[in-house]
Amino acid sequence: MFNYKIPKKRLVAVALISALLLAISSTASKIYLYGNSSNNIKADAAIVLGAAVWGEEPSPVFRERINHAINLYKNGYVKTLIFTGGVGESHEPAEAIVGKKYALAQQVKAGDIFTETQSRTTHQNLKNALEVAKTHQLTKFLIVSDPLHMKRAVLMARGLGMDAHSSPTPTTRYRSFHSQMEFLSRETYFYFVYLMFKI
Repeated sequence: MFNYKIPKKRLVAVALISALLLAISSTASKIYLYGNSSNNIKADAAIVLGAAVWGEEPSPVFRERINHAINLYKNGYVKTLIFTGGVGESHEPAEAIVGKKYALAQQVKAGDIFTETQSRTTHQNLKNALEVAKTHQLTKFLIVSDPLHMKRAVLMARGLGMDAHSSPTPTTRYRSFHSQMEFLSRETYFYFVYLMFKI
């Protein structure tokens, strides 16, 4: 009878790969589940994380975030809105400015809208929004973004010392299985990047 003994190094490699795959799948599951829960609490402001703009208009993804923030405002969950996001393409206005104009058209009071127009990443969105919030004595926040973005965004916000809570959009443009899996894969990767480098 042939008795093949698996080399110890190969067993260690298989164990490490298995542990890595388990960690990745577990984290992806937590990201997915976290995005399906929200906090119906009152806060000083909704921080709307930036997304692409199309000319002078918000992209469909950004529009869903803005609409959700406006609903929070009109239903009394937040007193103010903070729009984040700088210039994507050189010929387009800053994402935050497009968000502000959209909210103004929906009868949000100009005095209840704040913006930061320099950020290009989620971490910058939140860091710059916090500086704006400090200027206006705002201390409690609902973070508004797509469901699969929420776990990393709230983790970042709390890492900055913010009293931050998840408020995912009830609708999302990432509806197909393919688009959701692509978004989930990207978020899982960047979640691990943040855990390692805090960026």
